[in-house]
Amino acid sequence: MQSSSTVKLKWVLLANLANSTGAAILWPLTTMYVHNYLHQTLTMAGIVMFFMSCTMIVGNYLGGWLFDNWKPHDISIIGAAVALVAVTLMIFFHGWPMFAILISFVSFGDGVCATLINSYSSGVNGYSQRYVFNVVYMAFNVGTVVGTLLVGVLFPLGIRLVLLATAVCYVVLTTVVVFHFNVNFAKIKANAKKRKVKKQRGRTHRLKVGLVRLICINLVTIYMSYALWESIMSVHITNMHIPFFYYSMLWTLNGLLVICGQPIVGKLAPYIKLSTQVVTGLAVFALSFLLLINAHTLAAFTLSMVVLTLGDLTSLPGVPAWVSTLTSIDEAGHYQGLVSMTVSIGRAIGPLFGGFMIEAYSYNALFVVSFVLMALTLLLIIGRMIRINKVTKEN
Repeated sequence: MQSSSTVKLKWVLLANLANSTGAAILWPLTTMYVHNYLHQTLTMAGIVMFFMSCTMIVGNYLGGWLFDNWKPHDISIIGAAVALVAVTLMIFFHGWPMFAILISFVSFGDGVCATLINSYSSGVNGYSQRYVFNVVYMAFNVGTVVGTLLVGVLFPLGIRLVLLATAVCYVVLTTVVVFHFNVNFAKIKANAKKRKVKKQRGRTHRLKVGLVRLICINLVTIYMSYALWESIMSVHITNMHIPFFYYSMLWTLNGLLVICGQPIVGKLAPYIKLSTQVVTGLAVFALSFLLLINAHTLAAFTLSMVVLTLGDLTSLPGVPAWVSTLTSIDEAGHYQGLVSMTVSIGRAIGPLFGGFMIEAYSYNALFVVSFVLMALTLLLIIGRMIRINKVTKEN
């Protein structure tokens, strides 16, 4: 198959839509299914989520490294195919422990594809990086809306129907990467080098690399907290005698708010610096967890989800774009893979940490500690930004 010289944004968006829809069907379902239907403990459900995230981390790393050092198209096909085969087998083998084993392979494929989608996004021509990552994030959230809506509707009809819908998503993903991801990145990287006016050197460059690492540390705490919503919150909410359907609808609300709010955030681009926008959004995201303390009604959980979503849509789509401006496309796979890995690490820690905190202390203690971790790491980011601005002025 002949390779093209550019990455087409529409195919990156469709791949991200298919990948996020499949993930959105499985992730919110896993803890509840393992605990309530496979009759395992919450701690065991947390361990399953932990191994899912570990395999995703491995996929993130391999996807990023192979993007820089091997063939992006080939590894894209492998990642999508692994997820497709695993979820297809799950249709027939979804008891304990096969469900846990196979879903870990799905997560590995997701990890490979998530990193590669971000890496391919770094090579899209004809648009600003901020715009590209905004619309990629929009596609991700459309997938979240579709996926959570599907699991809420299909799960009462049976787990096989849910898994069949997930398999369809991965068929679409595999088709897209086979036929449309065969891109010659050697040419794209060469063109990017020609466009680059000045290579970053010295102390400022080292500070920016350090800032990327601090951003990643903060992302661990952010997605550790996000994973609580994707895992133990389903149990917490149903324990409040609120049906699972309404929990899935909270995720649908999350996606709809992002879809409606993202164009508004996009219009702020000429007026608000990207780093300022991201930091503000991360602070709002952290504050949403304080609203969960003593929340007992659907209205209280809805308010927390709305505030969380406002922080989400303001900050998270800008993170890959911010990292992209601080680094070079020559190492796009490495740094975008690092971002994806930290997301997966947070998701790995979250359910396990949440299960431990609940059994040892309480839900309220969990929410307070989550807020403190997010706030402290955000302060480190702000401190590094101040240092970079000071050094830049001195130079």
